[in-house]
Amino acid sequence: MIKKVGRSACTSILIGKKATIDQSIIIGRNEDCKTAWPKHLAFNQHKVKINNIFKSKANKFTIDLPNEIFSYSSTPEWTDQYGLFEEDGFNEYHVAMSATESAYANERVLACDPFNEETGILEEAMITVVLPYIKTARDGIKRLGNIVETHGAAEANGILFADKNEAWYMEIGSGHHWVAQRIPDDSYAVVANQLSIQIIDFNDSDNFMYSNNINKFVIDHNLWPQDKPFDFRRIFGTHDDSDLTYNTPRVWIGQKILTPSVSNQPQSFELPFIQKPDYPISIEDAQRVLSDHYNGTPYDLTKAKNVNNSTFRPISIATTQESHFLQLKDQNMTQWLALGIASQSVYIPFYPQGTIVPNLFKYGKKEYSANSAYWIFKLAGTLVDRNWTKYSPYLINTQKEVRYTLKKIRYQYDQKLVNETQQNKVIDIVNQANKEMAQVAIKAFKKLISQLITLQTADSPLSFKIDPNL
Repeated sequence: MIKKVGRSACTSILIGKKATIDQSIIIGRNEDCKTAWPKHLAFNQHKVKINNIFKSKANKFTIDLPNEIFSYSSTPEWTDQYGLFEEDGFNEYHVAMSATESAYANERVLACDPFNEETGILEEAMITVVLPYIKTARDGIKRLGNIVETHGAAEANGILFADKNEAWYMEIGSGHHWVAQRIPDDSYAVVANQLSIQIIDFNDSDNFMYSNNINKFVIDHNLWPQDKPFDFRRIFGTHDDSDLTYNTPRVWIGQKILTPSVSNQPQSFELPFIQKPDYPISIEDAQRVLSDHYNGTPYDLTKAKNVNNSTFRPISIATTQESHFLQLKDQNMTQWLALGIASQSVYIPFYPQGTIVPNLFKYGKKEYSANSAYWIFKLAGTLVDRNWTKYSPYLINTQKEVRYTLKKIRYQYDQKLVNETQQNKVIDIVNQANKEMAQVAIKAFKKLISQLITLQTADSPLSFKIDPNL
């Protein structure tokens, strides 16, 4: 038996610095929940808060926090009724974090160490209680790991951490036990809704971290033979038929895109956690992965024959709220954000150290509104969905034009920042850059929406054509 915990179903990617074209570290994720569930962008400023206590609205999890709160960016939901779900961002120490999908967890492990559903930490709280209080990726794992061991976890999760030196992936496998693995510099990992980390080397502290006594816990409860390599995925994860349609195909297509020389099957339980790319990975390659809907394969949901007859759950899906990449190279940070469905939106390379959120990125509720960036991107995709074959070329052309312009603007502002040493002027520059890039994307998608609506007036079933000879 298995137990599904948590609310979301996401896909993540982590890329080491020697596996990328420009030697940057990249971590990214699609955040999935509902087809209409807006996200916002936020820049949270450095401050001191006495008696800083976090109380979850999702359950009874409560924790005392340090008084000093470092500045950090995030992507909170339109409502905090069910929790904050700040989900991803950078802090002022150039640490990136993304609290990723709730994973499938093994029922036999839960029977030994059940999730603390009442008071354990949930995904909605992880960014809020960790990112503003850490200085490195390892700090983040230690902090969150201590919280899990002390307070317990209310679900199984995967969490992405990165700083300018390294990327790490952490997985919570039960109520109080977790592991983390450093992504090798020359490799990458694609993760779906399964616990994915494989063999743990307890003697390699450079590349592995883990909860206290996890090995003893497994041995004491007869969860794995003591004389076999400690396979976290096999011990704590699932290998269910549902994984073969929901999870493993997403990992397969990600690896197929980045490592086409290796032949695997979409329904294989043996797909490796760590993989090496055939060629250096660009940010566009990474974005291609999180925008994928089995493009060019028999499983593509945009093909007429697959409508209402899907074989595998795609990476880019209608329930995607936002897709992001957190890219670091030395002291440079880029928070690439695509609101809505990644394949129907565009990634904007925001400066996360900004202090002013571009106007439309602060707004948007459950119902459509024209003053929301989320809803502008969502509306464009919805109009394309009416006839993907007919209207997707208009979307694709808009995306290409916007990507080119955004890269040009970002480069120009990067050059302005090279020799600027005054912090107040740096902030002014990045705020102006964020505003300009947001405006370019919004303006282009509004134009696309206008074009699509105009074209679709001819699609009415109430059309009537008369013979011109009459």
